[in-house]
Formats: sequence, structure tokens, C-alpha cells
Amino acid sequence: MDRTTVDATLQDKEAHLRALFLKGGDGDAVAYRRFLSELGAHLRGFLRRRLHSQPGDVEDLVQEVLLAVHNGRQTYRPQEPLTAWVHAIARYKLTDYFRARARHDALNDPLDDAFELFAAPDLEPAQAKRDLGKLLEQLPERQRLPIVHVKLEGLSVSETARLTGLSESAVKIGVHRGLKALAAKIRGR
Repeated sequence: MDRTTVDATLQDKEAHLRALFLKGGDGDAVAYRRFLSELGAHLRGFLRRRLHSQPGDVEDLVQEVLLAVHNGRQTYRPQEPLTAWVHAIARYKLTDYFRARARHDALNDPLDDAFELFAAPDLEPAQAKRDLGKLLEQLPERQRLPIVHVKLEGLSVSETARLTGLSESAVKIGVHRGLKALAAKIRGR
């Protein structure tokens, strides 16, 4: 097929779609339904050439573009080519799709080595808990209990004071001094 024939075919397609669209805008439901159906077929080809992924993605994008065309139909200027207007909408939707896909891919690490999933369990948290327990045992009760209840169990200062029989200020001081003592022990002093 030579270039002149292709151009004539495209112009005929443009005129046909534009006529259906304008009739639909004037209230002809049958013409509008036919416009959406033919435009959908046109968009599938347009998007399939640009997407090399699941057929479901193409169909989802076709539906999004058709919905955008429908919702934005009052913005179409009849003196402009219809297909240029539709392709602009399709390109915006395609760009949104690629952005969303890039964000999704950035947030999800691929499982390159499936066997790593079943590697030895991470023992570090259990070891850290054991080490912390040993350090806390070295503190006097007036410092150890406030740290355990406030910092590890998440109780409030007043709840810890009621539980331990210490005043609220004694609990705060116990936490402060206990953490300071723990830091010194960790540094080896």
C-alpha cells in the first residue's frame, strides 16, 4: 500500500470517527456507542504497539482512555482533528501507567533468588533481646524497672509509677540515669 492510499484511509477513518462522535454529542446514542466501540479497537492497536506486557493492561488502559474521552467530551473543539485529541488523552494515560508501574516496581524488590527466602532465620533480634536483658540485669531496680516498663513495654510514666510504687519524677529520673548507665556499659566504661 503506497503512502497516498494510507493517508486517504486515515483521513476517511478520522472523518468517520468524528462524524460518529459529533452525532453522539447531539444525542444519538447508537452513533455514540458505535464511536466508542470503533475507538476502542483503534486504541487497542495504538496501545499494543506501545505496551509489551499483559493483554489485561492494554484493556485496562483502553477503558481508562474511553472513560477520559467520555468525561472530557465537552473539551473537544470540532475544528480540531478528533484522533489527535484522543491520542493526546491516550498518551497522558500511558504516561500515568508507566509512572505508576515505575513506582510499583521501585517499591517491590524482585525475588532474584527464591532460595534466599528460605535462608536461615534472622537471629539478630533474639540475640539483641538477650544482650539487652543481660545489660538490664546489671542495673539497680530503681533504674531497670522504669526502663523496662516505659521504654520496652510502652507504658506511660504514670502507669509505671503506679505499678512500681515510685513517684512519677523518680520514674523519669530512673529512665534517664538507667539509659545513661547502659550507654556507659556499652561503651565499656
